[in-house]
Amino acid sequence: MALLPILRYPDARLHKVAEPVAEVDDRIRQLVRDMAETMYDAPGVGLAATQVDVHERVVVIDVSEDGNDLIVLINPEIIWKSDEVQVYEEGCLSVPGVYDEVERSARIRVRALNEQGETYEFDAEGLLAVCVQHELDHLLGKVFVEYLSVLKQNRIKTRLRKQEREALKA
Repeated sequence: MALLPILRYPDARLHKVAEPVAEVDDRIRQLVRDMAETMYDAPGVGLAATQVDVHERVVVIDVSEDGNDLIVLINPEIIWKSDEVQVYEEGCLSVPGVYDEVERSARIRVRALNEQGETYEFDAEGLLAVCVQHELDHLLGKVFVEYLSVLKQNRIKTRLRKQEREALKA
């Protein structure tokens, strides 16, 4: 297994739309393992392949308290969303240190493939529903800060670029 470098906003590669996985094979299973290791090490509760510069529809999520309930989503799609919405404070491994409130569907139903290439469905609410919607946005080339005002987006970009410049000097 390997830790993968996580792209940081406003890297243009975060806006690339992910392609469907043609076949769930050993390469994809290795990607899943590497993504899970990267997510747990960060630490985070979700990671989309787009964030590690792999533009295929693969997501790993674990919202459990003890970090031992990995959910693997290959070619995921939301097949139903509730009209009811919820507001959650979100953060992102690609936007370190930034947290803000985002409104999303309160409940969803998801269809995806597992690591064996088998189709499965599940219902999600609460943090899991937020996380799934957040990660699927990444697969569409969207970062959560894009739900925020242009002013906030510009402040975030400026702050992250400054941090990057300071890190390069060190």
